[in-house]
This record gives sequence, C-alpha cells and structure tokens, in this order.
Amino acid sequence: MAFPLRPTGPARLLAPALLALMLSLAPLSFAGDQPHEGHQGHGAAAEKSDPGPIHVHPLTTAEDAVGLDERLGESIPLDLTFRDESGRTVTLRELVTVPTLIAPVYYACPNVCNFLQAGLAQALPDVRRTPGEEFRVLSISFDETETPADAAESRKNYYALMQGRFPAEAWHFLTGDPENIRRLTDAAGYRFQRKGVDFVHPVASFVITPDGKIVRYLHGTSFLPMDLTLALIEASEGRTGTTIRKMIQFCFSYDRERQGYVFNLLRVSATVILLTAGAFLAFLLLSGRRRKTTRGPHDPNA
Repeated sequence: MAFPLRPTGPARLLAPALLALMLSLAPLSFAGDQPHEGHQGHGAAAEKSDPGPIHVHPLTTAEDAVGLDERLGESIPLDLTFRDESGRTVTLRELVTVPTLIAPVYYACPNVCNFLQAGLAQALPDVRRTPGEEFRVLSISFDETETPADAAESRKNYYALMQGRFPAEAWHFLTGDPENIRRLTDAAGYRFQRKGVDFVHPVASFVITPDGKIVRYLHGTSFLPMDLTLALIEASEGRTGTTIRKMIQFCFSYDRERQGYVFNLLRVSATVILLTAGAFLAFLLLSGRRRKTTRGPHDPNA
C-alpha cells in the first residue's frame, strides 16, 4: 500500500506507533458482540420430516428485538423451576448456592452454542476455584421444546471433553417451559428470537452471586480461565463491575501449550508509546500557545 504523502514533523514521530497499535488491535474481535443467526444444521434436520406440533414456538414474537442489555447489579428470580438432565424438577434456588455461571443456549444448535459450551469445557478445569464448592455452572436451554434427554446428551458430550477433570455435580444442563425461560432471560437482559426453526440470539453468558445478583457478563465462545476466576471471585464478594474480558485479552493471551498467560508486549507497548507521544504533542501545542499569549500580538520577537 502506497501513501501519497510522507509524514513530517510530529506526525512522522507518531506514525510508527499508530501503525503498530492498529496492527496489534486487528485480532481483537468478539463473536459475542453481535447476535448469531441461522443454525442451519437444526433447520436442515427439521426440513427432512414433518415438524408436527412440537415446532410451535410461543416464546418469541416477530416484534421482539434481539440483543443483550447488561443488567449488572440486578437480580434474577431464584424461584424459577426447570428440569435437569435426569428429568428432576429443580428450582434455581436449589442450584445457585454458590457463585454460578449461567450459559443460555439450546442443545440442538450445531454452531455457536456448541462452541460456547466447548469453550467452557476447555477452560473450567483450569479455573482456580473449587467446582461444586466455590462455583457452579448451569447451561439453560431457551428452546422450550427441548427435553431432559437432549440435556443429558449435551452433558455427556462436554463432560467427555473434560476427561474427568471436572466434578459431576458442578455443571447442570437444564430445560424448561416458556414462562420460566422468559422470566430468566428477561431478568438477564438476554433478548432472542426464533427465526423459522432456528434462533437469532446473543452469544454471551453471565455470572451471578448466591442470592441471584448479576455481577459479570462474558461475551463470545472462548473463555480465559483467569477471566472466569476473577468473575467468580467478584461474585463471591458480591462486587459488580463492567465487562473485563476485552481488557484482559488486550493485555494477555492464554497459551494452552504452556498452560499460562503470555503478556502482549507489542500491543501494550504500542499503546503506551502512542499515549506518550500524544501527551508530548499536546504539551508542545499548549506551551506554544502560552508563549504567544505571554509575548502579546505586537511583540517584534514573536
């Protein structure tokens, strides 16, 4: 790419730092920032047979918007009832006795919902909290037609990924009726819509305290164990704050081969250089104006 003009003066000093920052920021994209649409695998399966009455979905109307309104500090109702993977009816109050991560998904989804849960399965064994005692995970289907058998199959798949590194009672897979699903998603600001036999929905999960208060939203399908650990610590202390995933990923990358975090030196140093250069340029401009004001408009030395 050719530039028609060669930068001069302060711009010449700032150009390399600005370019480095732009290159370092390029990889930062998050699937959770946009709603996901069109799980074609589910749709194709439905087209091969008569869907019957099971595909009448009263949950969502065409007028409903799709998106996520972060409601930090607000609470979800814990009296909601669902069925777990064994078919047992449970209330959220029975399960949310410790800081809990809730992942709204649907089990027939062959795309992002699976990626989200697989991302959890990869990260959860490395979280520095005791599962079952200090935190719990709930996958909750927002498709009211799904059954405990669907939940049990999903549970089997993701526990297989963890290869025995996560306790059996620390991650539950739930299904429910339209009223309880809607009350949960409305309380969390999670707005989804059925489109044909598929769903358009945000790709996000959230962490709550034992009394149901929302303290953190986690966007996208991949998770850093450090992200999850910090969110669960905040939930145990009842502290809320803005989403930190982007800030953490800006400064650190998790190296799965090394089982540790790698500091993004280029990205952070480019940001520091750019901010320093900007501050220095602002200082020069302000000091120049100050000197002109001191000398006055008729000063022959100005």
